[in-house]
Amino acid sequence: MDTPTQTADAPPRTLRPSPAEQKRAARGATRPGDRIFLGLSRGSGILLLVIMAAIAVFLTYRAALALSKDDANFLTAFEWNTGLVPPKFGIAVLAFGTVVSSIIAMVIAVPIAVAIALFLTHYAPRRLSGPIAYVIDLLAAVPSIVYGLWGALILVPHMNGLFGWLDDYLGWTGVFSWDQGPPRSMLTVGVLLAIMILPIITNVSREVFRQVPRTHEEAALALGATRWEVVRMAVLPFGRSGVISASMLGLGRALGETMAVATVLSPDFDLHASLLNSGGGTFAQNIASKFSEATEFGRDALIASGLVLFVITLLVNGAARAIIARRKEYSGAHA
Repeated sequence: MDTPTQTADAPPRTLRPSPAEQKRAARGATRPGDRIFLGLSRGSGILLLVIMAAIAVFLTYRAALALSKDDANFLTAFEWNTGLVPPKFGIAVLAFGTVVSSIIAMVIAVPIAVAIALFLTHYAPRRLSGPIAYVIDLLAAVPSIVYGLWGALILVPHMNGLFGWLDDYLGWTGVFSWDQGPPRSMLTVGVLLAIMILPIITNVSREVFRQVPRTHEEAALALGATRWEVVRMAVLPFGRSGVISASMLGLGRALGETMAVATVLSPDFDLHASLLNSGGGTFAQNIASKFSEATEFGRDALIASGLVLFVITLLVNGAARAIIARRKEYSGAHA
């Protein structure tokens, strides 16, 4: 029986290598530099997990030593007296102040930062966007103590007018009532934190908006969309995950900010319904102000409050990751 012969015009028939052969070829083609980089990357990730676990173990152990002797409810007590016998301390005021000041900062900073990022990437001419971006980058490098000194010497004296206006028109809500005391309150702290995290959110959002595929914008323009409609339909959906990530970076700094808050705030352990009245406290501010004078037990108590801040930060980052994972398929990154 005749066997079919290959014609001169037909391309040669090739056999696809088996998966085992492909793996062997891939292993053989891997260069030493690739293997070294893979090992370093994997080792860095493992080392980071080990460090995080070590921090968690340390905080948990020292916190357990303090909580075992606490005579008050650690989560709901409105006092911090580690020198009493038995000691009484709680984090209700600290948790409230940390969360409220961070929320105020995010409410103020995120819309402004996104607007600045959009202006620099889609509206401003290049000769203007460059200098503005450079100034914003410089603001991100300013130390927190400098922000704190500026807030204490410049921001606080100039908040009286705003506080008076809020008290006149919104004081009936109770949230914006003012007792005419010094404006070293949660609202002042929130405004200062908003100024501090604004450069971080702006810079990251600007880089995200620059990555929007040009074809998406051109397609929207070809359909007759205005510049704002292009931003709304093409730019913002693509950069939503990046803006969320930028916001979480800013929120992380707001939650853990220490010196600036300690410089501006008049701390106490009373829970104020009004955002304008002096007082309150945050985890980081309380640790910074009391750590140097605390006894061994007092430091354990402060570490216990640091453990709560550590958990809050992990929960915030986890929530951000979950939101980004849900939004990824709508971002346009896979288009």
